[in-house]
Amino acid sequence: MIATRTPASAVHTRRKTSLGYHVVMTRTPLRISFAGGGTDLATFYDRDYGAVFSTAIDKYVYVTVKRHSELFFEPIRINYSKTEQVNEISEIENGIARECLKLLEIEPPVYVSVVGDMPASTGLGGSSSFAVGLLHALHALRDERVSAGQLAEEASYIEIDVLRQPIGKQDQYAAAFGGLNFFRFESGGRVTVEPQNVPAHKLSEFFDSTLLLWTGMQRDASSVLSEQKSNTQRNLPVLQEIRSHAEQLRRLVSDGELDPMVVGAILHESWRRKRELATNVTTSRIDQWYDTAMTAGAEGGKLCGAGQGGFLLLLVRPENRARVRSALSELVEVEVRPEVHGSIVMMPFPR
Repeated sequence: MIATRTPASAVHTRRKTSLGYHVVMTRTPLRISFAGGGTDLATFYDRDYGAVFSTAIDKYVYVTVKRHSELFFEPIRINYSKTEQVNEISEIENGIARECLKLLEIEPPVYVSVVGDMPASTGLGGSSSFAVGLLHALHALRDERVSAGQLAEEASYIEIDVLRQPIGKQDQYAAAFGGLNFFRFESGGRVTVEPQNVPAHKLSEFFDSTLLLWTGMQRDASSVLSEQKSNTQRNLPVLQEIRSHAEQLRRLVSDGELDPMVVGAILHESWRRKRELATNVTTSRIDQWYDTAMTAGAEGGKLCGAGQGGFLLLLVRPENRARVRSALSELVEVEVRPEVHGSIVMMPFPR
């Protein structure tokens, strides 16, 4: 399956349409990236193709959009970790909300509410899930059916081209498509989406060997990714090796294997190399937790997202799980399972 970047000219010539629904709610999954992170940045894939192996998980961002009642004094209300009440879309502080409303030319009055299963800035792709989910809701509000590829590209356009975030494109695609995927990123922005066919029982067994631990450390990925982007030329050999780790996982699946011991070894090597991309990928505390896990019997792992905090993902054989969990008892475990669906519309109510 191939999705191509929506030209900016097409985005800006969208026509206004009448709204088909009064209330819409979407559910959009978060993701865990196993390998290849960093090669989805244009500074790399415009020189040499990138590749990421990742899965959507059963933790979500929920977005509700409705026509705001004229009985309220403000024509626009946006609820997330704070509440914004403004008169014009251009006055909205939340960049993603503002630019999604502008892109789809939504006229006030409008109400947007965002609720997530996980904290923001934790390395699970939450901001991109929000962008995809909001775009999906706004399209549905306009009675428009859109593909996962279009949602991913519109979200990428907003976050990367409009808001100038120093991020890649893997999160938008993972959120829009769902499932376990191998993504290939090529010069010019073309993305190939290759779903990985793993029997449900094997995927469930594999997730029985994963351990996702909350470090309690939220971070802004921008500083890490900005340094990484500036170091791209120097880091080319490292990034190529990190890309190869995603390709190794793809080959494992194609051979009908998803052995936690093998995957753990690949993640361990990938995490070791990822730490070379920027000076602030990890911290001494994170390194200590990781070393403790390995000593207690983990096969390997990584920090989810760009670095500095968020969730620690570990591959642990079931017989060693209790020992690793006890060694890291100060961290909060979050149980996750794979999610086969991408962003979905849960609740359209007619006007």
